Amino acid sequence: MRTVLAVDGGNSKTDVALIGEDGSVLATGRGGAFAPQSTGVDAAVDVIGEAVRRALGGGAAPPYADHVAAYVAGADLPVEEEALRDEILARGYGREVVVGNDTFALLRSGASGPSGVAVVCGAGINAVGVSPTGEVARFPALGKITGDWGGGMGLGEETLWHAVRSEDGRGPATALERAVREHFGSRTVEEVSLGLHFGDLPYAGLHGLVPVLMATAAAGDAVACSLVARMAEEVTVLAVVAMRRLDLLDAPVEVILGGGVLTARDPLLSRMIEERFAERAPQAKLIVADVPPIAGAALLGLDALGAGEEAEARLRARFPSAS
Repeated sequence: MRTVLAVDGGNSKTDVALIGEDGSVLATGRGGAFAPQSTGVDAAVDVIGEAVRRALGGGAAPPYADHVAAYVAGADLPVEEEALRDEILARGYGREVVVGNDTFALLRSGASGPSGVAVVCGAGINAVGVSPTGEVARFPALGKITGDWGGGMGLGEETLWHAVRSEDGRGPATALERAVREHFGSRTVEEVSLGLHFGDLPYAGLHGLVPVLMATAAAGDAVACSLVARMAEEVTVLAVVAMRRLDLLDAPVEVILGGGVLTARDPLLSRMIEERFAERAPQAKLIVADVPPIAGAALLGLDALGAGEEAEARLRARFPSAS
C-alpha cells in the first residue's frame, strides 16, 4: 500500500501524519514552529524530520512515504514553495513531493470538492481560490507591504494602538484602554507598550488581545466595533476578489473560513461577514472549517495518489473535528 506523509506547518507548531492509500492514519506527530522566513529553509525542514521521528520512532529513516504533501505557512510565493520542495526532495523524505501554502489545505479540508475559496485568519490573513477547471487565484500575503490587514497579530496591534491613544488623549476614548490594562494586569497601557519594547512581554502575546477586542465590541464600544467591522471587510474582500478573478461571483461557490480568529465563531464578526457576503456574493456558501488543517494536507496527498471517495471518507472519520 502506498503512503502519504502529510505536513501542516504553522507559526506555532508542525503536525505530520502518515496516511495509507486507503485513508487509514498510520501515525501522527507534532514538532515546533515552521518558520522558513525567519529560520531558513534548512531549519524549517529539520522541524518536519523531527516531527516524523516522533511519529515513527527515533530509528525511522527516509524515505518516509511515497508522496509528501506539505502545506505550510511561510510558503507564500511559488519560489518559496519550490525552495522547500527541493530541500525535502534532497533529503529523500518522499519519492514525490508537493509543497503549497496552507490555505490550499484549508480549502481541501472544508470544501466538498477540489474547487472553491478559502480565507484563513489566524496570526495573519490570506486567501486562495481554485476554479472547477483548476485555475488558481492567490495573494502574496507578506503583510502590510503587500496590502494585507488583520489576522490575530494585526488585531492585537490595532487594539493596543487604540488603547494607547485613548489613554494619552491622541485618540477617542475607548473601553479597550481598560480592557488592555486588565488583560495584562498593568497600571497603564503605556506599561504594556514599554514591556513589549524592552522584551519583558513577548510580542506574540498581542495575539491574546483578540478575545478582549471581541468582548469589548460585543459590549458596544464604538472603536472596538470598528475594528471588528474592518476585519469582516477584509475577510470578505479577499474572497470576493478571488472569486472575481476566477469568474465565480455569479456561481454557487463554497467559501471555507479557517484560522483561530474565524473558527472561534465570534457572533458579531460572523454576523458582519455574513451580511457582507449576502450583499456582494449572495450565492457563496460560507463554511467554517471544522477539521484540523492536517486533514486537508492528507486529502490533497490522497488526491495525488488517485485514492477514491472511500479513502477520503475513512480519513475524514479519523479527524471528525478541529483540535
